[in-house]
Amino acid sequence: MAGCTSRCRQGVLKLIQSFQRLVSGTLTKDKVDDELEMTMVCHRPEGLEQLEAQTNFSKQELQVLYRGFKNECPSGVVNEETFKHIYAQFFPHGDASTYAHYLFRAFDTTNNGSIKFEEFVMGLSTLLRGTVRDKLEWTFHLYDINRDGFISKEEMTDIVRAIYDMMGKYTYPALKGDVPKQHVDAFFQKMDKNKDGVVTLEEFVLACQEDETMMRSMQLFENVM
Repeated sequence: MAGCTSRCRQGVLKLIQSFQRLVSGTLTKDKVDDELEMTMVCHRPEGLEQLEAQTNFSKQELQVLYRGFKNECPSGVVNEETFKHIYAQFFPHGDASTYAHYLFRAFDTTNNGSIKFEEFVMGLSTLLRGTVRDKLEWTFHLYDINRDGFISKEEMTDIVRAIYDMMGKYTYPALKGDVPKQHVDAFFQKMDKNKDGVVTLEEFVLACQEDETMMRSMQLFENVM
């Protein structure tokens, strides 16, 4: 069991890295064709055409991604432990476990403790190729930890603190204990238009669209892809 879990971790990490090259264009069409020829796709997700219609990826990209996902994770799902180990490799100088936990929950749209290929691809499609509105809505749901449709100061503080923990010694400027709270207070002052102590989706989107710096700060997931 431990060997299978380790293989899955390594496989999903390779999958993400291959996906980065697909998105950036450094993985060429010929390379994609070569990779498809090297390994036969023994399993295909049902409704591949539906996934193509629902995401911003081509059928060929979905085939490459699915092949890697299934070959390395035969169970077809990624659990939270695996997800955390993947993020630990991206951020070796900090503690990524808490942020990875929140990110995992955002991908786990069925809330069953695992991420299926379809959920993984749908999330990545939104974050990497979606509209600005799509990305902001996804990010809002990441911050809405208790999923009540609002972001509280406590929820935003938890996420911001998790990001500082993840960045570790590379956090700049040097982190002091009250920095996350200061950032959250500044964000809330701009976002909470009606001063009711919580931020709605529309308040969140509007504030980010009006402030480019806030937009970059809120769309945190893109910075680690």
